[in-house]
Amino acid sequence: MNGRAGASFKVSVVSREVQIERELYRAERLASLLKLSYEPMFAWQLDGPIEFWNTGAERLYGFAAEEAIGHSSHALLQTKFPVEFTEWITQLQNKRYWSGELRHICKDGREVIVESRQQLLGDGTVIEVNRDVTERKQIEADLRRTEQWLASIIQSSDDAIVSKNLDGIITSWNKGAERIFGYTAEEAIGQPITIVIPQERRSEEREILARIRRGEHIDHFETVRQPKHGSLITVSLTISPVKDDKGKIVGASKIARDITEQKRIQEQIAILAREAEHRSKNLLATVQAAVHLSHSDTPEGLKKTIDGRIRALANVHSTLAKTRWIGADLSTIATQEFAPYSETTQERVRIEGPPILLEADAAQAIAVILHELSTNAAKYGALSVDNGRVNLNWSHEKDGPLHLRWTETGGPKVQEPTRKGFGSRIIEQMTIQQSGKTRFDWRSDGLICEITLQV
Repeated sequence: MNGRAGASFKVSVVSREVQIERELYRAERLASLLKLSYEPMFAWQLDGPIEFWNTGAERLYGFAAEEAIGHSSHALLQTKFPVEFTEWITQLQNKRYWSGELRHICKDGREVIVESRQQLLGDGTVIEVNRDVTERKQIEADLRRTEQWLASIIQSSDDAIVSKNLDGIITSWNKGAERIFGYTAEEAIGQPITIVIPQERRSEEREILARIRRGEHIDHFETVRQPKHGSLITVSLTISPVKDDKGKIVGASKIARDITEQKRIQEQIAILAREAEHRSKNLLATVQAAVHLSHSDTPEGLKKTIDGRIRALANVHSTLAKTRWIGADLSTIATQEFAPYSETTQERVRIEGPPILLEADAAQAIAVILHELSTNAAKYGALSVDNGRVNLNWSHEKDGPLHLRWTETGGPKVQEPTRKGFGSRIIEQMTIQQSGKTRFDWRSDGLICEITLQV
């Protein structure tokens, strides 16, 4: 070997050594990077123990490198595979690569879920890189449970809960919607929401969609809707925009509550309030007239007179209350007014007439009229003596006036008064309030009073 050839050989050897050193340096750097990586990485023989265990693996599993190296990874971490172990080994050997979800047990006993990527090298070494997805999986599970819970609430709600796109096409339809509107989910989904909107209210839907596109919420909008079968119903709507994951408005969710019965009750309450106001005013007017027309020579006598007239009104109010103010039976009113004299006049009072139910105003007026007639009869007329008799009868044609006749016989001799008494004035006043007429016939053998009322 000459000098030139020897020099060339030495250069070649040196170059080779430098290349090897550089490769070793790169390998050391790569090993350091793998060692320090946050993601758990380790290497193990397909049929043998762990040979490499990085800092990420120590951080996740809690085992130091010296605790892990030399042990089977599956035994150390108590690996739970998504498939049978033999199937997993076969896939890894055939494809030289496997990825999937594994469950491992950490040193402190915690179970973690990892997304695992495994590469089988030619010398039988398996490089395993894992990513901890335990928290994400827990969040996903919580979201699923929340979604199931919300879906259960939506399906079991008595309210109609519906979603639609910006074209007004129905995309979901719960059991409440089926019950309220009569369409099944299969019938409704894919149809325009106008299937439940009366023709004359279609403009409402156009306005609602315009507001939804602007991102507006609509709260407690009362309107009318048309079920599949049956008459129109009154509903209260609450509508909100629905956004996709980018925040873009893609539709609307709608809650419809059937308030038909609620509105009916409110209207009934309003009617009852007006009726109560009317009755109260009439009652006060009746009481006012009874008090103003009352007279007696003594304060005690005046008190007794007023008390009797107000008691007559109280009795008829009790009767009306028992029928929920539907009306008071004329026979019942008459029997109540004769009750104070029943022990001595039971066989001397005769009541005759067809059943008739009087409205409150007419019942109050007749109660006061009969109270005045019976009180006068007990003081001065037929009921003031043992042989006196009173006959009360009435007749009533359909859609016609009530004719009431009071007849006294067998009492003291009667003389027509020279001036109109307070009792007569009250009777006439009560009759006039009911657009009626009164006629007194002061016969010598007893008073006859005829009254005609519009009832």
